Amino acid sequence: MVSFEQALNKLANYCSRAERCIYDVRRKLEVWEIAKDEQNKIIRRLQQEKFLDESRYCRAFVNDKSKYAHWGVYKIKYALKKKQIPDELIREALENLDPEENREQLRQLIERKRKTVKGKNEFEIRQKLMRFAVGRGFAMEEAEKVLSVIFFC
Repeated sequence: MVSFEQALNKLANYCSRAERCIYDVRRKLEVWEIAKDEQNKIIRRLQQEKFLDESRYCRAFVNDKSKYAHWGVYKIKYALKKKQIPDELIREALENLDPEENREQLRQLIERKRKTVKGKNEFEIRQKLMRFAVGRGFAMEEAEKVLSVIFFC
């Protein structure tokens, strides 16, 4: 079992290496079998000392998943909801995404994927690319616009 001070120090170190959310920290605390009231004290302390900030985490998560993992808005939103981030913070972080940059990213993804997709005809290839784009979290309407440009339809 981990003591209060040990848990606090370990989590401060954990949070200082990368942005974390309360959900991630609470999971660690539960694995260490820390009582609920002590969990809350540790989380409050980490927030007071600026090791833990949900808003900062949310902005970093949106930025990283959009730029580096090439996720769409819907996939990012779903992942943040799974981590129990408040809707207001998700909305604020997603507002910072540039729609034009997002569309260009989708275009590049689809063009790259197009080289590896096989199908009997253009319709089948297009459907596979649509599923790919939607699976990456992009809006179906957005994917359709990009596919129309790529296939000149």
